[in-house]
Amino acid sequence: MTTSSSERGVSLGMPELPAPAYPDDVRARLEADAREIIARYPDSRSALLPMLHLVQSEEGHVTRTGMQFCADMLDLTTAEVTAVATFYTMYRRKPSGDYQVGVCTNTLCAVMGGDAIFETLQEHLGVGNGETTDDGKVTLEHIECNAACDYAPVVMVNWEFFDNQTPASAARLVDDLREGRPVEPTRGARLCTFKETARILAGFPDERPGAVEESGSAGPASLVGLRLARGEAAHTRVVHPRAQEPQDTPSNGPASEEGE
Repeated sequence: MTTSSSERGVSLGMPELPAPAYPDDVRARLEADAREIIARYPDSRSALLPMLHLVQSEEGHVTRTGMQFCADMLDLTTAEVTAVATFYTMYRRKPSGDYQVGVCTNTLCAVMGGDAIFETLQEHLGVGNGETTDDGKVTLEHIECNAACDYAPVVMVNWEFFDNQTPASAARLVDDLREGRPVEPTRGARLCTFKETARILAGFPDERPGAVEESGSAGPASLVGLRLARGEAAHTRVVHPRAQEPQDTPSNGPASEEGE
């Protein structure tokens, strides 16, 4: 007995159907935003990166419809747009959660506990790398570097920092996210959803009252070298030892406190 190629799920090389169009009201709104983005650049194709963030803010990931929209607006081929969308990991290619939880597993974070954090969260959430919880709240992924080695191990949620984490504090963090409890990053503005983050990355202002002022600057550990170069006295200790987790650590905060 034989089965047909369609029954076996084998592609015969037939071209994929065109991407479905955005609804008229959505397309009109996105076109207005896109024109604002394109106007920032002398060459329109330079607007592709923020345009991809724009379409990602609409559906939470970069869809075929979004890539077709970018191609239409920038007079590019869909192949050119796809090449860029698949190159950069900040563009999601499948539906993802409200909160992108990235655990740094690069060298320093890994040896400081990043690998243990990632393994704990996979088991705690019941998902693998790049997968999303059933409630659609959290997408977990390992990241090669969060550019915050002085606070290792680091977890990022929608690109906001949670420093000096442990497996226990990271598990509490994702529980708080899923339950809708308030979560405050170690540094930077308060969290917003991944779609809202994508729109900000597209270059549109963060309209939440006070959010811009909350962003602040680099933390004490990052500024030690600058202070020494200026001839200023550096802190004798930047973070407390992490021999054991403090009992009064907030459920959604870092596992260590900054010293003075």
